[in-house]
Amino acid sequence: MSRVTCTALPVGVWPVLSFWLIVLRLAKGVRLCWRDLVFRTTLFLVCLTVLSGTLFYRSIEGWGWIDAVYFSVATIATVGYGDLAPTTDLGKIFTVFFMLVGIGLFVALVTQIARALTTTPASQTGMDPAETDRSPERPTDDP
Repeated sequence: MSRVTCTALPVGVWPVLSFWLIVLRLAKGVRLCWRDLVFRTTLFLVCLTVLSGTLFYRSIEGWGWIDAVYFSVATIATVGYGDLAPTTDLGKIFTVFFMLVGIGLFVALVTQIARALTTTPASQTGMDPAETDRSPERPTDDP
């Protein structure tokens, strides 16, 4: 019996390949959601939130553009590396409200993308759309 072997990719290639597969999956999720007005509105609000945080941290904290964007995105994505932190009282107060609004919007956006990626449309399953409705059955008056 002969043994079949596959040529392996170099070790450093796997993380890069994995990263690009994730980026492609994310792009597919955005493409699937794009027709939904709620998704587009949520995406716009997330972008507006990041922009407002960036402008605030740039002007009040005196950070550079890259640091301000980086902190804004890391904060609403709940990453929190701890390498940057607001130093002014106004910056700390703003950050509290920025987190409350930004995290909620970010979770809503990610939830919509995840739902689009994990839900199989009825057209792909061959089932009648009425059969794919997962709402609870309502009692009828039929005996």
